[in-house]
Amino acid sequence: MLRFGILSTAKIGRDIVVLSLQDAENCVVTAVASRDLAKARDMADRFSVPHAFGSYEEMLASDVIDAVYIPLPTSQHVEWSIKAADAGKHVLCEKPIALKADDIDALIAARDRNRVLIAEAFMVTYAPVWLKVRELIAEGAIGRLRHVQGAFTYFNRDAGNMRNIPELGGGALPDIGVYPAITTRFATGREPLRVQAVTERDAEFGTDIYSSVKADFGDFEMSFYVATQMANRQVMVFHGTEGYIEVKSPFNAERWGAEEIELTNQKHTESQIFRFQDSRQYRRQAEAFSRAVAGEKAEVVTLENSVKNQRFIDAIYRASSHDGWETV
Repeated sequence: MLRFGILSTAKIGRDIVVLSLQDAENCVVTAVASRDLAKARDMADRFSVPHAFGSYEEMLASDVIDAVYIPLPTSQHVEWSIKAADAGKHVLCEKPIALKADDIDALIAARDRNRVLIAEAFMVTYAPVWLKVRELIAEGAIGRLRHVQGAFTYFNRDAGNMRNIPELGGGALPDIGVYPAITTRFATGREPLRVQAVTERDAEFGTDIYSSVKADFGDFEMSFYVATQMANRQVMVFHGTEGYIEVKSPFNAERWGAEEIELTNQKHTESQIFRFQDSRQYRRQAEAFSRAVAGEKAEVVTLENSVKNQRFIDAIYRASSHDGWETV
């Protein structure tokens, strides 16, 4: 059993990840840390976790954990992932693991010198929905893939929310733009070559609140938009010469809507629906991570993969500053 410590009492950890870790077959949560010991104890008591620490450093120095889950603000991901690795702990860090692709080089160095696993927590890559999309594309179910279309939007004008604070790594692209990027790369096995983009920033917050992106993957094109001040929407469509695949709840499976994909034929006369009743993508992520730590065969999001995904996002920012294509 891999023993996890939770580095902070952030909402995603409290509401989703801790329960998934405890539900997993091969790991357990043994500690919670916060800069406020009372908060750490409250969360530990809520989930029957045996240890609570009043500082992150104290937990990292302890021998009651083998790994940490990091749900801190994005701007702190690199710093605390390195500190955890240097303390000999394996690291599962919330996305995006960094705000610049070049920043991940320091994580790779920390991973290698400490011989630990550091992985970005892209839960979608463990979801049965996305494994099925990848399988259908690979077997030619839609013929030659020509276009990928996506959207991920929500509405949030809370000035105190980290997503609206530039210093904490806020913005639509870091928060949700990474999802169309990672899922397209995961499902197709291809990398973007160049991008065009338009990005809008909030006059008050300074964060990017809308981006419309066109990406050239060589064999196919991709277009998607993300926004933090639009009505909620999620969709991903993979359109080929012989049919198309629509992913109904592409990113927040279990919370957004039906966990299913629809495969429609070329003439739009037949459709197949693939349903997944209990994807538990966060649990599957924890189990795969724990297997990888144990040296077993498991597909996880490597830091090298994270570099490629962040290069995509970096290129979108650069492309937003001018007309025309920007090389990824």
